[in-house]
Formats: sequence, C-alpha cells, structure tokens
Amino acid sequence: MTKTMILGQFLGLSGVYWFLKLRYTTVWRSKITCIIPSSIDTNRVKTCHGAVSVVSGTQLVSMPAWRTCFSDQRKDYRYYELLEQTLTSGFTYHYFVLEDHQRQVRAIQPFFLVNQDMLEGMGSKVRTFIELPRRIFPQLFKMKMLMVGCAAGEGHFPLSSPEEAKWIAESLHEALPALARQLNVSLVVLKEFPASYRQPLSCFSNNGYTRIPSMPMVRLGIDFKNFDEYLSTVLSKSTRKSLRRKFKKAAESDPIEMQVVNDVTPYVDEVYPLYLQVYERAKLKFEKLTKEYFCELGQTMPDRARFFIWRQQGQEIAFSLCMVHDRTIYDECIGLQYPLALDLHLYFYTLRDIIQWAIAHGYTTYVSGALNYDPKLHMRFNLVPLDLYVNHTSRFLKPVFRCLLPLLEPTRYDPTLRQFPNAHEL
Repeated sequence: MTKTMILGQFLGLSGVYWFLKLRYTTVWRSKITCIIPSSIDTNRVKTCHGAVSVVSGTQLVSMPAWRTCFSDQRKDYRYYELLEQTLTSGFTYHYFVLEDHQRQVRAIQPFFLVNQDMLEGMGSKVRTFIELPRRIFPQLFKMKMLMVGCAAGEGHFPLSSPEEAKWIAESLHEALPALARQLNVSLVVLKEFPASYRQPLSCFSNNGYTRIPSMPMVRLGIDFKNFDEYLSTVLSKSTRKSLRRKFKKAAESDPIEMQVVNDVTPYVDEVYPLYLQVYERAKLKFEKLTKEYFCELGQTMPDRARFFIWRQQGQEIAFSLCMVHDRTIYDECIGLQYPLALDLHLYFYTLRDIIQWAIAHGYTTYVSGALNYDPKLHMRFNLVPLDLYVNHTSRFLKPVFRCLLPLLEPTRYDPTLRQFPNAHEL
C-alpha cells in the first residue's frame, strides 16, 4: 500500500471519527451519566475483587501501603511524589487505591490526566498536512486522556509478582470504564508497560483495549572488564573503527573532564540549557523536564540518582542524568552543547564514559531511553519493548478509533527499529 493510499485512508477515517465525535459526544455523555449504577459512589467503584477509588497525593500521606509501592523498581514511590511537585505543566496527578473485600488497601496505582496530541508520534509529512485544518480547529486530534502509569518513564504495577499483577490488572479493567466516565475523559491508556506485563494485561488486550507498541527503550549487557573489551568482542570491525576515530577527534581537542554527583542543584543553571538544546532538536518530544525536577531528584533519591557532567576549559559541554538500581544503570536523558557536540561526537564520548564508569562500579546492564536508534543498532543494543493499551470511552467511536490506531502508533515511522534482531518482539 502506498503512502498516498495510507494518507487517504487516514484522512477518510479521521473525517468519520471527528464527525461522530462532534455528533454524539454531548448527547451520549448526558445519557451515560444516567446509566451509571447507583451502587457506585463518586470516584469509587466496586469490583469482583473489592473496590477501586481515586485519591489525591495529599491523601496518600495517611496510607502506609504507599511507602512500599514500587520498592522493586528504580522509580519508587518517592519518584511519583517528586513528579507531582516538579512536572505540573499539563498534568493532573491522581492515584487509584485498590482494596480487597475486607477494605484493606492491597495496591496503589498512579495515573494522570492530560490533554494529548494524537499526532505527536506520526511522520512529519502527515503532521504537516493535518496542521492545515488545525488552524481552524485548534483542538483537532487532541483528547483528554486518563493515563495509567508514570508521566516520565515506563509504567509498572506497584506489586510485580505474577499473581498480584493479575489481581491489579483485573481490578483496574473492571473499574476503569465507570471511573473514566466520572472523570470525563475520551481515552484511557495504560502507558508504556514493559512486555513482561503482557500476560497479566491480557484482560485488557482481550477485552476492549488495543495493544500497540510505544517507542522502546534499549538494553546492553556490560559485564566486561572494561569498555575496550566490549569494543573488541561485541562490535563489528567497521563500528570499532568508526568509534575509535570519533574518540580520537575528541582527544585531540582541549582536555575534557567528567564529574559525577548525586545532587545537581549547584550546577543546574549551567547544565539545564544543555538538556533544552537536545530537547528542542528532537523530532518526537516527550515530557519536558524542569529545573526543579533535576534538583529534587538528586535531593529526594540520592541513592538512585547519578548526574554526569563533562567540562572543557571549565565550561559545561555535556550532561547526563542516570539512575541506578539492582546492578543496572539507566540513562534517562542527555544534554549537549551544539554545535560542539557534533564536532567532537559528544554523544558517543559521553556514552563511552558512562559505560566505563558503570563497569568500574559493578553494574552489568546499561539501559537507555527511546529515540536515536541508529547508533544503538550498530553498538549491538537490544530493544526493550513497551506497550500502550488504548481504549476509547465511547462505544460508538471505539470501532473508528481502533482503525485509526495503527496509523497513530509511532514505531511504524522509524525504519531503524525493524533492523534490530529482536524487532519482532514489538
């Protein structure tokens, strides 16, 4: 099928979708509020497992169960609290409290509300075409969403044993339709859950929700003596030659020094502009982190946060935020000074330094976030698939929306992803 045919189908389906949305949303929402069972209290829904209710962050203080949530993840309950304090633009944070039949709190699942642009993950040509009618209809393809998971990172359940994950998934699946109507959202999304959750989340993908791939993370085993061993035993001859040429060019410039700190607050005014330079250059933009986010992360989670800063002649030229947990280092985001970053190949230079530091400190796995897949392909990374589970709240619009989803999912527009050896896992 040609791109023209795909675009034609997309525009035809989108026309039907928005006609139906404008035609039915007002009428049917007024009727839906009349058919909610009387047994459902405001923001509380009974399920066959117990009940699910909605609380705010301030209400969590009195719940001891919250302090143990996500204890097996690098981003534990502290991370969700700092997100609510530091990433406030466009997000409204809430939490599902899942109780059993004895009204004992069994799990607490974060979620947030956001007005999302559905075209954000599409190809640039299609986005450019759709921007024309948006001059008349600014809210075209923008929806109020309920997103279960993390606003800045992949999603997890607070209790990750297979039995508990299944219990949480079934409880949420039963309660979400009524809660979504109460919160007046158009779309319910389970945001970027790793593929390991596919079995417990089958109650979603087999019952109304469409599972589509999100932009994956990548993983590299680094159980080596040093970076040179990885270079010589894993990479191809052409890749080794290319990397060594890049490192040599950086070495021929003025000396570059690296500093690693747990708290970036004293340096945030110098490194934050580097992060913004990378953020603004990205074709696909995710959540925009704030100065407060970087400072609070180091102060709240000093055991997990590692900030790498590179300087040349006393001037900050590169920056990376990493998190560490369970012998794994997670490269969360990067900042670079342009155009120097291109001249000195700072992306590869900083990546080498982080891997060298991680090996020296006993870490055996390196994980990086989405995008910039081409160099990661040549450096023999593997994909870490992340899934979105999507459902429209209107039964009339749901069939149309399910037809649109394959065109809206972002991975189809990145040809490099198909070249990874485990691309089939997406």
